Amino acid sequence: MAGACGRAQAPASKTAHPPAPPHIVLIVADDLGWADVGYHNEEVRTPHIDALARAGVVLERFYTQPVCTPTRAALLTGRHPIRYGMAYGPLKPWETSSLPPETPTLAEVLQSAGYATALVGKWHVGHSSRAAHPGARGFERFYGCLQGAIDHLSHERAGAVDFQRDGVTVGDAGYDTDLFAAEAVRIIEDHDPGRPLFLELAFTSPHTPLQAPDELVAKYAQLPERRRLVCAMVEQMDAAIGRVRAALQRRGMDGNTLVFFCSDNGGARRDGGRNLPLNGGKATSFEGGIRVPALAHWPGRIEGGRTAAQFMTALDLLPTLADAAGATLPAALDGRSMLAQLRGGEPLAREDLFFCDQDDEGNYWHALIRMPWKLVRQDRADGSVEQYLFDIAQDPTEKSDLAAGNPEVVSALAAAIAVWRAASPGEPPHSSEPPEGWKPPKDWAEPAR
Repeated sequence: MAGACGRAQAPASKTAHPPAPPHIVLIVADDLGWADVGYHNEEVRTPHIDALARAGVVLERFYTQPVCTPTRAALLTGRHPIRYGMAYGPLKPWETSSLPPETPTLAEVLQSAGYATALVGKWHVGHSSRAAHPGARGFERFYGCLQGAIDHLSHERAGAVDFQRDGVTVGDAGYDTDLFAAEAVRIIEDHDPGRPLFLELAFTSPHTPLQAPDELVAKYAQLPERRRLVCAMVEQMDAAIGRVRAALQRRGMDGNTLVFFCSDNGGARRDGGRNLPLNGGKATSFEGGIRVPALAHWPGRIEGGRTAAQFMTALDLLPTLADAAGATLPAALDGRSMLAQLRGGEPLAREDLFFCDQDDEGNYWHALIRMPWKLVRQDRADGSVEQYLFDIAQDPTEKSDLAAGNPEVVSALAAAIAVWRAASPGEPPHSSEPPEGWKPPKDWAEPAR
């Protein structure tokens, strides 16, 4: 603004300070289906998640891998898990795979940028050695379980307790969702807000075993048994998220906290998860298995009240969150920063997006998205092959298989899938049964080797 003599007024300050890096809270639900949140389906009561959705940006095209370990590996490394042999199934208690030590994790990237780091909840990307545990992969604090599923009350897996704090098994009694919320609140309340915090809050709900407080289950009495249990588990998780947000507000951190919420894969339909109107569910490469609820909330930095159609995957979380933090990105990532798109920038055209899994029957599922096309290929254990082609730009619920009328497209996408498969260093088939003679450890916090 010009003064009376036509000269500009001196600025109030000679130094422009860059905005402080945000606190980052990454919330990951376990087997949460497309229709398992209130903002997609009023059957489920999720007022706190819905409030984040209203105030943030809802991602309607967020993709994961079909099951948990590959998705968690992808979001922690920004590299496709097929590159290091963790792509085709959830890590079983008797398996020894883990994240490659030479590949930086999201926690390590943010730690190098000055962040305090903590993981509360489920790890599921390596348990057989101390070098595979969260404390060796950038998380300064860890409270939760190493395995893919535990009893929500006894905290046991295969007859042994899998519940620890920083490498030591704890006997904390209670429903794990509530214990995770209490620990997250404790971390926030103990934290110096002057230092940026990265907190990954990885719930075990609504993954099996289906267990929830009786009073919540009763609220869904009109639903089939498994469905009412899933809804009750989700509602309890939502309440836990509300307690964490309240803690951020009490500490004055909420105004500069980037919250990202997503599921690790689609809902398990046989266990009461719901993905409608999407096709399929967990452990398949149809949309219901890989397209999941997701949102981002960052007051003043991400304009709220929006829905984004940008294609984004779990691989993009490391570069996106590192970008928000001002951290240096590792080399050779498969993911891309989508921070500009979260903030309302023009959508980016995506490179081929590849998905894969091995189901419990030994069938291999693959999918490749090359807009507007998506090819789903099932290589069955008996040697037969089924291929389905969808125009997901016009048919996002995969109602019309167009493979027969588009053989050239099928051939091109199948060839691209073959190239991705060739990137694998070799991954042994996963078995739902332990090898002969295997016994669980007496203490999951103590590695088997």
